[in-house]
Amino acid sequence: MAGLLCLSCGNQQTSPITLVWWQFWTDATIKPTIAEIIRDFERQNPGVAVELVDLTWADGHDKISIAFSSGTGPDVVELGSDWIPEYASTGHLLDLTAAIDSIKSDYYMWEPGMYQQKTYAFPWILGTRVLYINASLLARAGYPPTFIPRTWPDLLQAAHRINGLGGDLFGFGCNAAERHRLYKKFLPFLWANGGDILSPDGRSCRLDSPEAVAALEFYLDLCHTGLTDTQRRLEDAFLEGRIGFVISGDWLLKRLSAEKPDLPVVTALIPGPDGPASSASFAGGEYLAVNAKSNQTALALKLIRHISAPENQLRFCLQNRSANPSSRIAAADSTLLGQPHFDTFVKQLASSRTSPAHPQWVYMEETLEKAIEAALYESKTPAQALNDAAREIEELLHQ
Repeated sequence: MAGLLCLSCGNQQTSPITLVWWQFWTDATIKPTIAEIIRDFERQNPGVAVELVDLTWADGHDKISIAFSSGTGPDVVELGSDWIPEYASTGHLLDLTAAIDSIKSDYYMWEPGMYQQKTYAFPWILGTRVLYINASLLARAGYPPTFIPRTWPDLLQAAHRINGLGGDLFGFGCNAAERHRLYKKFLPFLWANGGDILSPDGRSCRLDSPEAVAALEFYLDLCHTGLTDTQRRLEDAFLEGRIGFVISGDWLLKRLSAEKPDLPVVTALIPGPDGPASSASFAGGEYLAVNAKSNQTALALKLIRHISAPENQLRFCLQNRSANPSSRIAAADSTLLGQPHFDTFVKQLASSRTSPAHPQWVYMEETLEKAIEAALYESKTPAQALNDAAREIEELLHQ
Protein backbone atom coordinates (compact mmCIF):
# COMPACT_ATOMS: atom_id res chain seq x y z
CA MET A 1 0.00 0.00 0.00
CA ALA A 2 2.92 2.34 0.62
CA GLY A 3 3.45 2.24 -3.11
CA LEU A 4 0.23 4.19 -3.55
CA LEU A 5 1.92 7.30 -2.20
CA CYS A 6 4.48 7.55 -4.97
CA LEU A 7 5.18 6.23 -8.41
CA SER A 8 8.12 3.95 -8.94
CA CYS A 9 11.16 5.92 -9.94
CA GLY A 10 12.03 3.15 -12.32
CA ASN A 11 8.81 3.28 -14.27
CA GLN A 12 9.85 3.12 -17.92
CA GLN A 13 6.37 3.27 -19.44
CA THR A 14 6.37 5.66 -22.38
CA SER A 15 2.88 5.24 -23.81
CA PRO A 16 0.42 7.96 -22.77
CA ILE A 17 -1.61 7.28 -19.64
CA THR A 18 -5.12 8.66 -19.26
CA LEU A 19 -6.74 9.02 -15.86
CA VAL A 20 -10.49 9.47 -15.89
CA TRP A 21 -12.04 11.65 -13.17
CA TRP A 22 -15.80 11.91 -12.76
CA GLN A 23 -16.80 15.05 -10.87
CA PHE A 24 -19.81 17.28 -10.18
CA TRP A 25 -18.50 20.84 -10.45
CA THR A 26 -20.06 22.12 -13.69
CA ASP A 27 -20.51 25.82 -12.90
CA ALA A 28 -18.72 28.05 -15.40
CA THR A 29 -17.15 30.11 -12.60
CA ILE A 30 -15.24 27.17 -11.10
CA LYS A 31 -14.55 24.90 -14.08
CA PRO A 32 -11.55 27.01 -15.23
CA THR A 33 -9.97 26.67 -11.78
CA ILE A 34 -10.43 22.91 -11.86
CA ALA A 35 -8.91 22.85 -15.33
CA GLU A 36 -5.90 24.84 -14.10
CA ILE A 37 -5.37 22.43 -11.21
CA ILE A 38 -5.49 19.51 -13.64
CA ARG A 39 -3.07 21.19 -16.07
CA ASP A 40 -0.62 21.66 -13.20
CA PHE A 41 -0.85 17.94 -12.45
CA GLU A 42 -0.27 17.04 -16.09
CA ARG A 43 2.79 19.33 -16.24
CA GLN A 44 4.18 17.70 -13.13
CA ASN A 45 3.54 14.24 -14.57
CA PRO A 46 4.62 14.18 -18.25
CA GLY A 47 2.84 11.55 -20.29
CA VAL A 48 -0.24 11.62 -18.07
CA ALA A 49 -3.53 13.16 -19.21
CA VAL A 50 -6.62 13.63 -17.05
CA GLU A 51 -10.01 13.27 -18.68
CA LEU A 52 -12.74 15.18 -16.83
CA VAL A 53 -16.28 13.85 -17.03
CA ASP A 54 -19.07 16.01 -15.58
CA LEU A 55 -21.90 14.55 -13.52
CA THR A 56 -25.06 16.13 -12.11
CA TRP A 57 -26.58 15.58 -8.69
CA ALA A 58 -29.86 14.66 -10.35
CA ASP A 59 -28.57 11.39 -11.79
CA GLY A 60 -24.90 11.14 -10.85
CA HIS A 61 -25.45 8.50 -8.20
CA ASP A 62 -27.25 6.25 -10.67
CA LYS A 63 -24.52 6.67 -13.31
CA ILE A 64 -21.80 5.84 -10.80
CA SER A 65 -23.69 2.76 -9.61
CA ILE A 66 -24.17 1.50 -13.16
CA ALA A 67 -20.53 2.12 -14.05
CA PHE A 68 -19.23 0.28 -11.00
CA SER A 69 -21.60 -2.63 -11.57
CA SER A 70 -20.52 -2.96 -15.21
CA GLY A 71 -16.81 -2.57 -14.50
CA THR A 72 -16.57 0.68 -16.47
CA GLY A 73 -16.06 3.10 -13.61
CA PRO A 74 -13.50 5.94 -13.71
CA ASP A 75 -10.11 5.90 -12.02
CA VAL A 76 -11.09 8.71 -9.64
CA VAL A 77 -14.63 9.58 -8.66
CA GLU A 78 -16.12 12.40 -6.64
CA LEU A 79 -18.73 11.09 -4.20
CA GLY A 80 -21.28 12.71 -1.96
CA SER A 81 -20.32 12.25 1.68
CA ASP A 82 -23.18 9.82 2.37
CA TRP A 83 -22.52 7.51 -0.58
CA ILE A 84 -19.18 6.05 0.47
CA PRO A 85 -20.33 3.11 2.67
CA GLU A 86 -22.64 1.97 -0.13
CA TYR A 87 -19.76 1.58 -2.58
CA ALA A 88 -17.14 0.52 -0.04
CA SER A 89 -19.36 -2.33 1.20
CA THR A 90 -19.59 -3.76 -2.32
CA GLY A 91 -15.84 -3.66 -2.96
CA HIS A 92 -15.88 -0.90 -5.56
CA LEU A 93 -13.55 1.50 -3.70
CA LEU A 94 -9.86 1.07 -2.99
CA ASP A 95 -8.89 0.85 0.68
CA LEU A 96 -6.75 3.94 1.34
CA THR A 97 -6.21 3.37 5.08
CA ALA A 98 -2.46 2.76 5.05
CA ALA A 99 -1.85 5.26 2.27
CA ILE A 100 -3.29 8.24 4.15
CA ASP A 101 -2.25 7.37 7.70
CA SER A 102 0.64 9.83 7.82
CA ILE A 103 -1.40 12.82 6.63
CA LYS A 104 -4.76 12.08 8.24
CA SER A 105 -4.31 14.70 10.96
CA ASP A 106 -3.87 17.39 8.29
CA TYR A 107 -7.51 17.15 7.14
CA TYR A 108 -10.97 17.48 8.69
CA MET A 109 -13.94 15.11 8.63
CA TRP A 110 -12.65 11.72 7.62
CA GLU A 111 -15.63 9.93 9.18
CA PRO A 112 -17.93 9.92 6.11
CA GLY A 113 -15.09 8.44 4.08
CA MET A 114 -14.81 5.43 6.37
CA TYR A 115 -16.51 2.06 6.47
CA GLN A 116 -15.91 -0.64 9.08
CA GLN A 117 -12.89 1.22 10.47
CA LYS A 118 -11.19 1.54 7.07
CA THR A 119 -10.80 4.67 4.94
CA TYR A 120 -12.08 4.60 1.38
CA ALA A 121 -12.40 8.27 0.41
CA PHE A 122 -10.45 11.49 0.85
CA PRO A 123 -12.26 14.62 2.13
CA TRP A 124 -12.02 17.47 -0.35
CA ILE A 125 -14.49 20.36 -0.08
CA LEU A 126 -16.74 20.28 2.98
CA GLY A 127 -19.94 22.18 3.61
CA THR A 128 -22.60 22.99 6.13
CA ARG A 129 -25.79 25.06 6.17
CA VAL A 130 -26.46 28.27 8.10
CA LEU A 131 -29.35 30.67 8.54
CA TYR A 132 -29.44 33.57 6.06
CA ILE A 133 -31.36 36.61 7.32
CA ASN A 134 -32.76 39.59 5.40
CA ALA A 135 -32.03 42.39 7.88
CA SER A 136 -34.26 44.84 6.02
CA LEU A 137 -37.35 42.64 6.43
CA LEU A 138 -36.56 42.16 10.11
CA ALA A 139 -36.47 45.94 10.53
CA ARG A 140 -39.80 46.32 8.72
CA ALA A 141 -41.24 43.73 11.10
CA GLY A 142 -40.22 45.91 14.05
CA TYR A 143 -36.98 44.31 15.18
CA PRO A 144 -33.89 46.30 16.20
CA PRO A 145 -30.73 46.09 14.04
CA THR A 146 -28.98 43.91 16.63
CA PHE A 147 -31.64 41.19 16.68
CA ILE A 148 -30.66 37.69 15.60
CA PRO A 149 -32.94 34.73 16.39
CA ARG A 150 -31.15 32.43 18.80
CA THR A 151 -33.95 30.06 19.81
CA TRP A 152 -36.77 28.24 18.05
CA PRO A 153 -39.41 30.59 19.51
CA ASP A 154 -37.35 33.60 18.36
CA LEU A 155 -37.17 32.26 14.82
CA LEU A 156 -40.82 31.25 14.60
CA GLN A 157 -42.09 34.56 15.94
CA ALA A 158 -39.85 36.59 13.61
CA ALA A 159 -40.92 34.48 10.61
CA HIS A 160 -44.58 35.03 11.55
CA ARG A 161 -44.09 38.78 11.80
CA ILE A 162 -42.31 39.06 8.45
CA ASN A 163 -44.93 36.84 6.82
CA GLY A 164 -47.59 39.14 8.26
CA LEU A 165 -46.20 42.11 6.36
CA GLY A 166 -48.28 40.88 3.44
CA GLY A 167 -47.82 41.39 -0.23
CA ASP A 168 -45.33 39.09 -1.85
CA LEU A 169 -43.25 38.68 1.33
CA PHE A 170 -42.62 35.48 3.24
CA GLY A 171 -41.17 34.65 6.62
CA PHE A 172 -39.34 31.38 6.00
CA GLY A 173 -38.18 29.53 2.90
CA CYS A 174 -39.29 25.90 3.14
CA ASN A 175 -37.93 23.24 0.81
CA ALA A 176 -40.29 21.31 -1.39
CA ALA A 177 -39.56 17.69 -2.29
CA GLU A 178 -36.12 17.59 -3.90
CA ARG A 179 -33.91 14.53 -3.97
CA HIS A 180 -30.82 14.78 -1.73
CA ARG A 181 -31.95 18.16 -0.32
CA LEU A 182 -35.17 18.05 1.67
CA TYR A 183 -33.87 15.84 4.47
CA LYS A 184 -30.86 18.11 5.00
CA LYS A 185 -33.17 20.93 6.06
CA PHE A 186 -35.01 18.79 8.61
CA LEU A 187 -32.01 17.08 10.22
CA PRO A 188 -30.68 20.24 11.97
CA PHE A 189 -33.96 20.50 13.87
CA LEU A 190 -34.03 16.77 14.61
CA TRP A 191 -30.50 16.76 16.03
CA ALA A 192 -30.93 20.04 17.90
CA ASN A 193 -33.97 18.60 19.67
CA GLY A 194 -32.08 15.52 20.86
CA GLY A 195 -33.47 13.21 18.17
CA ASP A 196 -31.61 10.94 15.80
CA ILE A 197 -32.12 8.73 12.78
CA LEU A 198 -30.50 5.56 14.10
CA SER A 199 -29.50 4.22 17.48
CA PRO A 200 -25.80 4.56 18.43
CA ASP A 201 -25.14 0.97 17.36
CA GLY A 202 -26.93 1.55 14.03
CA ARG A 203 -29.28 -1.38 14.55
CA SER A 204 -32.59 0.40 15.06
CA CYS A 205 -34.38 3.50 13.78
CA ARG A 206 -35.31 6.33 16.13
CA LEU A 207 -37.37 8.53 13.83
CA ASP A 208 -40.52 7.64 15.77
CA SER A 209 -39.22 9.19 19.00
CA PRO A 210 -41.06 12.11 20.68
CA GLU A 211 -38.04 14.31 19.99
CA ALA A 212 -38.19 13.54 16.27
CA VAL A 213 -41.93 14.16 16.05
CA ALA A 214 -41.62 17.47 17.91
CA ALA A 215 -38.80 18.55 15.59
CA LEU A 216 -40.86 17.84 12.49
CA GLU A 217 -43.87 19.64 13.98
CA PHE A 218 -41.71 22.72 14.58
CA TYR A 219 -40.22 22.55 11.08
CA LEU A 220 -43.73 22.47 9.61
CA ASP A 221 -44.74 25.43 11.78
CA LEU A 222 -41.89 27.34 10.17
CA CYS A 223 -43.00 26.21 6.72
CA HIS A 224 -46.48 27.57 7.38
CA THR A 225 -44.98 31.05 7.78
CA GLY A 226 -43.55 31.25 4.31
CA LEU A 227 -42.93 29.95 0.84
CA THR A 228 -42.49 26.29 -0.13
CA ASP A 229 -40.46 25.77 -3.28
CA THR A 230 -37.27 24.28 -4.67
CA GLN A 231 -33.95 25.33 -3.18
CA ARG A 232 -33.04 27.36 -6.25
CA ARG A 233 -36.33 29.23 -6.32
CA LEU A 234 -36.18 29.91 -2.59
CA GLU A 235 -32.75 31.41 -3.04
CA ASP A 236 -34.03 33.44 -6.01
CA ALA A 237 -36.81 34.83 -3.82
CA PHE A 238 -34.35 35.56 -1.01
CA LEU A 239 -32.10 37.48 -3.39
CA GLU A 240 -35.16 39.41 -4.56
CA GLY A 241 -35.73 40.51 -0.97
CA ARG A 242 -38.97 38.51 -0.54
CA ILE A 243 -37.99 35.99 2.16
CA GLY A 244 -36.87 36.78 5.68
CA PHE A 245 -35.07 33.53 6.51
CA VAL A 246 -33.64 30.74 4.41
CA ILE A 247 -31.30 27.89 5.29
CA SER A 248 -28.59 27.45 2.70
CA GLY A 249 -24.96 26.64 2.09
CA ASP A 250 -21.98 28.73 1.11
CA TRP A 251 -22.94 28.57 -2.57
CA LEU A 252 -25.46 31.32 -1.83
CA LEU A 253 -22.59 33.61 -0.82
CA LYS A 254 -21.33 33.49 -4.39
CA ARG A 255 -24.73 34.47 -5.74
CA LEU A 256 -25.04 37.29 -3.20
CA SER A 257 -21.67 38.70 -4.21
CA ALA A 258 -22.40 38.48 -7.93
CA GLU A 259 -26.10 39.36 -8.05
CA LYS A 260 -27.09 41.33 -4.94
CA PRO A 261 -24.00 42.73 -3.22
CA ASP A 262 -26.04 45.49 -1.54
CA LEU A 263 -28.72 43.23 -0.06
CA PRO A 264 -28.56 43.64 3.76
CA VAL A 265 -27.85 40.03 4.72
CA VAL A 266 -26.78 38.58 8.04
CA THR A 267 -25.70 34.98 8.52
CA ALA A 268 -26.16 33.16 11.81
CA LEU A 269 -26.09 29.74 13.38
CA ILE A 270 -29.31 27.79 12.89
CA PRO A 271 -31.17 28.39 16.16
CA GLY A 272 -31.48 25.59 18.68
CA PRO A 273 -34.60 24.98 20.77
CA ASP A 274 -33.06 26.84 23.71
CA GLY A 275 -30.27 28.80 22.11
CA PRO A 276 -26.87 28.50 20.40
CA ALA A 277 -25.69 25.71 22.69
CA SER A 278 -28.17 23.33 21.03
CA SER A 279 -27.59 24.60 17.48
CA ALA A 280 -26.99 21.87 14.92
CA SER A 281 -26.67 21.62 11.18
CA PHE A 282 -26.05 19.13 8.42
CA ALA A 283 -22.45 18.60 7.33
CA GLY A 284 -21.59 17.06 4.04
CA GLY A 285 -19.06 17.50 1.35
CA GLU A 286 -17.29 16.22 -1.69
CA TYR A 287 -15.05 13.18 -1.29
CA LEU A 288 -12.56 11.68 -3.71
CA ALA A 289 -12.15 7.92 -4.10
CA VAL A 290 -10.15 5.51 -6.23
CA ASN A 291 -11.88 2.79 -8.21
CA ALA A 292 -10.69 -0.55 -6.83
CA LYS A 293 -10.51 -1.88 -10.42
CA SER A 294 -8.41 1.00 -11.76
CA ASN A 295 -5.23 -0.03 -13.55
CA GLN A 296 -3.54 3.14 -12.28
CA THR A 297 -4.22 3.20 -8.54
CA ALA A 298 -0.92 4.88 -7.64
CA LEU A 299 -1.44 7.67 -10.18
CA ALA A 300 -5.09 7.98 -9.17
CA LEU A 301 -4.16 8.57 -5.54
CA LYS A 302 -1.42 10.97 -6.62
CA LEU A 303 -4.10 12.94 -8.50
CA ILE A 304 -6.33 13.01 -5.42
CA ARG A 305 -3.45 14.24 -3.27
CA HIS A 306 -2.78 16.98 -5.84
CA ILE A 307 -6.42 18.10 -6.07
CA SER A 308 -6.78 18.22 -2.29
CA ALA A 309 -3.41 19.85 -1.53
CA PRO A 310 -3.81 22.95 0.70
CA GLU A 311 -2.79 25.40 -2.01
CA ASN A 312 -5.23 23.91 -4.52
CA GLN A 313 -8.07 23.78 -2.01
CA LEU A 314 -7.42 27.44 -1.26
CA ARG A 315 -7.53 28.31 -4.98
CA PHE A 316 -10.77 26.42 -5.34
CA CYS A 317 -12.45 27.88 -2.24
CA LEU A 318 -11.55 31.50 -2.98
CA GLN A 319 -12.82 31.20 -6.54
CA ASN A 320 -15.96 29.28 -5.62
CA ARG A 321 -16.74 31.14 -2.38
CA SER A 322 -16.52 27.84 -0.48
CA ALA A 323 -16.05 28.37 3.24
CA ASN A 324 -15.02 24.92 4.43
CA PRO A 325 -11.96 23.27 2.83
CA SER A 326 -10.99 19.94 4.35
CA SER A 327 -7.34 20.95 4.63
CA ARG A 328 -6.57 22.39 8.06
CA ILE A 329 -3.86 24.59 6.51
CA ALA A 330 -6.24 26.01 3.92
CA ALA A 331 -9.00 26.49 6.52
CA ALA A 332 -6.66 28.58 8.69
CA ASP A 333 -5.53 30.83 5.85
CA SER A 334 -6.11 34.49 6.67
CA THR A 335 -7.27 35.27 3.15
CA LEU A 336 -10.04 32.69 3.45
CA LEU A 337 -11.05 33.68 6.97
CA GLY A 338 -11.26 37.31 5.91
CA GLN A 339 -14.09 36.61 3.47
CA PRO A 340 -17.52 37.99 4.55
CA HIS A 341 -19.68 35.46 6.43
CA PHE A 342 -17.08 32.70 6.34
CA ASP A 343 -16.69 32.81 10.12
CA THR A 344 -20.36 31.79 10.50
CA PHE A 345 -19.74 28.67 8.43
CA VAL A 346 -16.61 27.79 10.40
CA LYS A 347 -18.54 28.05 13.67
CA GLN A 348 -21.55 26.14 12.35
CA LEU A 349 -19.38 23.31 11.02
CA ALA A 350 -18.19 22.68 14.59
CA SER A 351 -21.77 21.79 15.62
CA SER A 352 -22.69 19.98 12.41
CA ARG A 353 -23.19 16.28 11.85
CA THR A 354 -23.17 13.93 8.91
CA SER A 355 -25.81 11.38 7.97
CA PRO A 356 -25.29 7.80 9.20
CA ALA A 357 -22.43 5.91 7.55
CA HIS A 358 -24.49 2.94 6.40
CA PRO A 359 -24.55 1.06 3.06
CA GLN A 360 -28.33 1.45 2.90
CA TRP A 361 -28.30 5.19 3.62
CA VAL A 362 -29.36 6.29 0.12
CA TYR A 363 -32.56 4.27 0.54
CA MET A 364 -33.09 5.46 4.11
CA GLU A 365 -32.70 9.01 2.85
CA GLU A 366 -35.42 8.45 0.26
CA THR A 367 -37.74 7.05 2.94
CA LEU A 368 -37.09 10.01 5.23
CA GLU A 369 -37.70 12.54 2.46
CA LYS A 370 -41.00 10.90 1.54
CA ALA A 371 -42.05 11.09 5.19
CA ILE A 372 -41.24 14.80 5.43
CA GLU A 373 -43.06 15.40 2.16
CA ALA A 374 -46.15 13.52 3.39
CA ALA A 375 -46.26 15.65 6.53
CA LEU A 376 -45.55 18.85 4.61
CA TYR A 377 -48.47 18.29 2.25
CA GLU A 378 -50.67 16.97 5.09
CA SER A 379 -51.35 13.52 3.69
CA LYS A 380 -50.07 12.24 7.05
CA THR A 381 -49.54 13.76 10.47
CA PRO A 382 -45.89 14.21 11.53
CA ALA A 383 -46.22 11.28 13.91
CA GLN A 384 -47.78 9.01 11.28
CA ALA A 385 -45.18 9.96 8.67
CA LEU A 386 -42.23 9.33 10.97
CA ASN A 387 -43.69 6.13 12.41
CA ASP A 388 -44.14 4.74 8.89
CA ALA A 389 -40.62 5.83 7.94
CA ALA A 390 -39.18 4.18 11.03
CA ARG A 391 -40.81 0.88 10.11
CA GLU A 392 -39.48 1.03 6.56
CA ILE A 393 -35.97 1.87 7.73
CA GLU A 394 -36.08 -0.96 10.26
CA GLU A 395 -36.72 -3.31 7.34
CA LEU A 396 -33.71 -1.88 5.49
CA LEU A 397 -31.54 -2.35 8.56
CA HIS A 398 -32.39 -6.04 8.77
CA GLN A 399 -32.02 -6.95 5.11
